[in-house]
Amino acid sequence: MKNIDSLAHAKGESLYIDDLPILEGTLFGYVFDSPVAKGTIKKFDLSDALKLEGVIRIFTYKDIPGQNQIGIIIKDEHLLAENEVHFVGQPIAFIVAESENIAKKAKKLIRIEIDEKEPITNPRIAFEKGELIMPSRSFKLGNIDTAWAECDYVFEGKVESGAQEHLYLETQGAYSYTTEKGNIRISSATQGPTAAQKIAASVLGISMHKIEVDVIRLGGAFGGKEDQATAWAVMTALATFHLKKPVKFCLQRPDDMRMTGKRHPYSSDYKIGLDKNLKIIAYQAIYYQNAGAAADLSPAIMERTLFHGTNSYFIPNVSLTAHSCRTNLPPNTAFRGFGAPQGVFVIESAISRAASELKIDAFKIQKINLLKDNDEFSFGQIASEVEARNTWNLLEEKIHFSSKNIEIDKFNSENKHFKKGMALMPICFGISFTNTVMNHARCLVHIYQDGSVGISTGAIEMGQGVNTKLLQIASLIFGISANDIKLETTNTSRVANTSPTAASSAADLNGKALEIACNSLVSRLKNKAAEILNIDAGHLHFTENYIFIEGQKSDLSWQKLIEKAFFSRINLSEIGHYATPNIHFDKTKEKGHPFAYHVYGTAAIVAEVDCIRGISKIEEVTIIHDSGKSINLNIDRGQIEGAVIQAIGWVTMEEIVHNKKGQLLSNALSSYKVPDIYSIPKVFEIEHLKTEGHEMAIFKSKAIGEPPFIYGIGAYFAVQNAIKAFNKDYKIAFDLPFTPEKILMALFKK
Repeated sequence: MKNIDSLAHAKGESLYIDDLPILEGTLFGYVFDSPVAKGTIKKFDLSDALKLEGVIRIFTYKDIPGQNQIGIIIKDEHLLAENEVHFVGQPIAFIVAESENIAKKAKKLIRIEIDEKEPITNPRIAFEKGELIMPSRSFKLGNIDTAWAECDYVFEGKVESGAQEHLYLETQGAYSYTTEKGNIRISSATQGPTAAQKIAASVLGISMHKIEVDVIRLGGAFGGKEDQATAWAVMTALATFHLKKPVKFCLQRPDDMRMTGKRHPYSSDYKIGLDKNLKIIAYQAIYYQNAGAAADLSPAIMERTLFHGTNSYFIPNVSLTAHSCRTNLPPNTAFRGFGAPQGVFVIESAISRAASELKIDAFKIQKINLLKDNDEFSFGQIASEVEARNTWNLLEEKIHFSSKNIEIDKFNSENKHFKKGMALMPICFGISFTNTVMNHARCLVHIYQDGSVGISTGAIEMGQGVNTKLLQIASLIFGISANDIKLETTNTSRVANTSPTAASSAADLNGKALEIACNSLVSRLKNKAAEILNIDAGHLHFTENYIFIEGQKSDLSWQKLIEKAFFSRINLSEIGHYATPNIHFDKTKEKGHPFAYHVYGTAAIVAEVDCIRGISKIEEVTIIHDSGKSINLNIDRGQIEGAVIQAIGWVTMEEIVHNKKGQLLSNALSSYKVPDIYSIPKVFEIEHLKTEGHEMAIFKSKAIGEPPFIYGIGAYFAVQNAIKAFNKDYKIAFDLPFTPEKILMALFKK
């Protein structure tokens, strides 16, 4: 089944915030934000701006009737700055005018004086000064202190991983208006409608039931709209609350890039010890997370870094410590992988360093240390149904590593100014929200009198195809055509208390809830069908829009059955609720079973480097991926391709740069480079490992959104190996992204 939105997207018919009909009297918002990264507000004059014709009102923190607080995990972030500013782009005032252009003009008339102070942009400096978002956390396994004595080789080093801009096609935005009795409806481009509802109610000082949040779909998100969409929704709601008028606000691209957080940059230290057989005996890592000026989702992201600190390997002695450091940058936030890629990059860098020092291929260390069933993770969960070695072995059979290396060596010997390198990238990604309470979902299913079906869930469609998978689930259970099923917008009044669409869990959680609801309805309808057909319900099956008796089509159609059920006053609506079983985690002990299951896979990536210009390109990507029993291979393939290319961008070209004053320099697509059509590898092969899947996955079809991102990290090491083929004196270093400038320096550095 194809993605149900593809045709509408291609024809430009899909609706987003900016496509909503404008109500009469709609006003438009614009944000006045801090021009400096740190300081105390000494003077703030709105008088000239308020005199501008068409300006309706300018809101500051003094106009907030409830709490001036939007922090979701830690209450440390103001909606509108009060007396201090903590990053360039921090909202200070919300201008509302008759048009966006008037609001923009008003922004230039606002006068502000700030007693500027020296900002912190480096997480290590923040750590030294005691600027922490929360207490540091550590995961431990075995005895790291005594393990070093058992190692024949010990290597230490430093790793830097940069930020990444989400660059969703649809920028942040929201549109609010009043309904009856002081209620407010917010159309928001958010991954977390319940969070927007809850925070809006808190800021306005009213109950949640007076706020309705509706989401049609998102034009991309990648985590950037999980928490950071909330502020803009609440600002429009604040203005609507006071003015009793519709208020719309969509950020322009430069504002979106300047004011929103990115993937967290990390600065990390590692120490790795191996025995003569290349078994990793001990591994230690310390992560300095650059959280930005407020917590946002940093505590949870830091936790997932720890959970994925050893990637796809079993290491008997482990010590992982993470510090979430407060700096004067926009609060960094969720991004595909949610902290896991940063942790994986460190362990892979440590292995690469060890291999370089031992003058062997890194894959020899990788292969011998792969996880197997009953191995223990550093957080206490016991690995089960592990496919790490199976995906590795199948990939090795497919491309023959030795033959591929010989082919690459031949190319390198025949080409002076172009060199190739290959790297292998195994993955192991845990599926579940690591905060156990978030692992639940609900849905509402209506069967209408003509047999058509309407479905409301808590899942947000943002291009990943979750609505298509949900439609497939209902279609399969009811045995009816997909054309007879409609996925409604995601709305807090229809489905309440939702978890955000994140953590690669939307299809599993909402799909399981939908499965429960549909099965309840089918059970009810089977009893009615059995009564009509005078046969035991156990012999009935729904398919092809008819009721079948032991595989034989009866005269009773789905539509006729629904009609008779309705006239018999049978309930044709159902709520499904699902809570993931058997998961738990004790943060006081840093031990537990936080994940429903893991996704595994292995990729081989071949890169080519132009040794004159420093330009790298990825030539080949070959992947064996553990999808379980995929219910939609087309969507899964699209997710893998997109994730890998996005990760290649992160490790080879997407460089976020701030100056010492905390100002974003890579603030436009002229200065921030992202992958384009020419970044696609000439060879991009994906093979799905044939398995029985996992019971915790919907229809045993494993989660697909985030795990494949990890594959793309291998591009960094493939480029590195190409450089080593050109410069035998290359001093191995780990600082992503590996931009052409860095490649040139590495190629010619002695």
